[in-house]
Amino acid sequence: MQQPIKRGIILMNLGSPDSTSVSDVRKYLNEFLMDGRVIDTPFLWRTILVKGIITPFRASKSAEAYAQVWTKDGSPLVNITRQVREALSKTMAEPVEIAMRYGNPSMQAAYDSLFKSHPGLEEVVLLPLYPHYAMSSYETAVVQAQEVHKAMKYPFKISVVPPFYKHPAFIAALAESIKPYLGDGSAHLLFSYHSIPERHIHKSDTTGSHCLKVANCCEVDSPAHSTCYKHQCLVTTRLVTELLGIPKEKYSIAFQSKLGRSAWLTPATTARMEQMPGEGIKDLMVVCPSFVSDCLETLEEVAIREKENFMKAGGESYTFIPCMNTQPAWLEAEKELTSPQPSPKERVA
Repeated sequence: MQQPIKRGIILMNLGSPDSTSVSDVRKYLNEFLMDGRVIDTPFLWRTILVKGIITPFRASKSAEAYAQVWTKDGSPLVNITRQVREALSKTMAEPVEIAMRYGNPSMQAAYDSLFKSHPGLEEVVLLPLYPHYAMSSYETAVVQAQEVHKAMKYPFKISVVPPFYKHPAFIAALAESIKPYLGDGSAHLLFSYHSIPERHIHKSDTTGSHCLKVANCCEVDSPAHSTCYKHQCLVTTRLVTELLGIPKEKYSIAFQSKLGRSAWLTPATTARMEQMPGEGIKDLMVVCPSFVSDCLETLEEVAIREKENFMKAGGESYTFIPCMNTQPAWLEAEKELTSPQPSPKERVA
């Protein structure tokens, strides 16, 4: 007799509009930008800013950008996440579902699908597909998942996989995705991470006195590092370059996708694209470790627009390194990240 399924997994990603129509993109942007952990201003001002200023002017331009990367199966990010689910489902005993923080499929739909198919579930493991902690990505996804779970009174418990920015399996998979592009080692490798406002770094500082306040704060040990996005990006870069044997002069870090006029993490990717050819860096490779699945920010922003910026500035060769997507090493890493953790007694033994 087959044992009942007691454990399920949900892969949590950012999300996409349902289509490239301006109305669908506007709906998506409103949901995304009205999140108080994305634009962290008072509700009334956020409403005026988002629905009165940003979305009316941004929706049509964003729709055009999405149209450049849309596939016959729809959104690249959602489709790739589905492909990952299908691949994992073939090799894992636990059922796997996907949920998007914004748009579809929703968190409730993922919970409902697991529970209806396996009413004996005792635990659902949530894997936020964000390697690094940020209030506008990892935190908001986890909080929403917890709120939906509480509101719907599901009988199973939920467990959340912590940020995996330095997990050996993630580092090995990321390095494996970069390795085929290294060639003779003559090209410069840029790690382009999604940027966040500096105020988010301050808000996420659990000590209230370390991040962006202490000299070399990312290198000075602190409990704040457990929720510090910038520190975690630097650690990922260091571990990957050490594993690949890339010397310090052959790689650098930048931050992309700034929105608004406030101070965000620097250097900005666009600024570096315009500067590097003048510094003698004319053969460039770019990887985006903030993302495990290709999406608008990688396929349109980095692979298309930033390439144009680099080449116009005098660059000669530009290579975009795709995200890990459905690569075998990344699938194995996800299996490891969501595997049952031993109890304290088992770990001691």
